[in-house]
Amino acid sequence: MGSEGRSIARKPRFLCLHGFRTSGEIMKIQLHKWPKSVIDRLDLVFLDAPFPCQGKSDVEGIFDPPYYEWFQFNKEFTEYTNFEKCLEYLEDRMIKLGPFDGLIGFSQGAILSGGLPGLQAKGIAFQKVPKIKFVIIIGGAKLKSAKLAENAYSSSLETLSLHFLGTFCKS
Repeated sequence: MGSEGRSIARKPRFLCLHGFRTSGEIMKIQLHKWPKSVIDRLDLVFLDAPFPCQGKSDVEGIFDPPYYEWFQFNKEFTEYTNFEKCLEYLEDRMIKLGPFDGLIGFSQGAILSGGLPGLQAKGIAFQKVPKIKFVIIIGGAKLKSAKLAENAYSSSLETLSLHFLGTFCKS
């Protein structure tokens, strides 16, 4: 059979959300430690968070600045500052750079990635972009704001997810 009847499948497109006080460039370096056979099957877009780092980064001396953060929080991680602005920024970037099939998040980016499908389903976030179909969570956690957690995790979703959990080592 010739190739005239076949369509070329596009790679799944993922928006990559870096960790707290790091950057899209740092996440690109981190993800390119994955096997080439995996990376070559994905269309990855790396984004810097909207807010410049407001304190010392844990990666100073390991990776060069600049460093960014998605939102700020109190000591208990229960109150967030600039969270709505972060969601607006992400939706704007998804409109301009998308469409996206999914999200890959590391640390603070993983917290966002894990909560966004539920917030989208509840009509709180991402109403101008296609439904998030996939999330890959690397070293994530749940949103601890009671209001956000209620909306993000209260209903069952059909979003496929892959979670990487483990211990951190600086090698």
